Amino acid sequence: MDRRRLLIPLFIVVALIAAVVIGGPLVYAAVGPKAEDPFSVTAATGSAASTTPRPASAENGTWSVASGSQAGYTVNEVLNGKALAVVGRTDKVTGSASVAGGKLTAGAVTVDAGSIATDNTGRDNYFRFTVISAGKYPQATFTLGAPVALPDLGGRPVEVTAPGTLSLAGETRSVSADVKVVRDGDRIAAAGSIPIAVRDFGIDPPNLGFVKVE
Repeated sequence: MDRRRLLIPLFIVVALIAAVVIGGPLVYAAVGPKAEDPFSVTAATGSAASTTPRPASAENGTWSVASGSQAGYTVNEVLNGKALAVVGRTDKVTGSASVAGGKLTAGAVTVDAGSIATDNTGRDNYFRFTVISAGKYPQATFTLGAPVALPDLGGRPVEVTAPGTLSLAGETRSVSADVKVVRDGDRIAAAGSIPIAVRDFGIDPPNLGFVKVE
């Protein structure tokens, strides 16, 4: 089998966790979270845009997560009465996927959870050390749970649902990843999300009065 490249702008967007800053409401309000666009994939451009969809069996082989892939979390919160979305990201993502007979037969994506960062160090330290105990559980991993039939891939995104498990903060739960996939030249780009309830992973959403996390 040849080694191929799988670019993952986001494979795990976990709707979760904490976005508080140690130091109180004045510090937090002064450095409130910056709005960021969600991860996504778009139609290919240039010569790749006109790529005729290929049969899924043409993707048979072993694919590796490519340099430049990212993962992270999105959490909704209310800060001083204002609804906000906080996004954390990291490019420390590894993994691989196997395709045989036009089906995704195996796959895993591992994220260095302790490196996920927002635009505020205080918030990040709280997330890493208090919320997910990254010192003890440094990684978050999505593992495919069953083979998934792949659609023909061309220059326009198509949707795939991948069942599996998510391991986070020392807990493992069954989840389902909704993923959009597009062929872009010799690469396949994928962006997806895994909505979760943080309490299922033993995490209590912080509520400090001035900030309440969903």
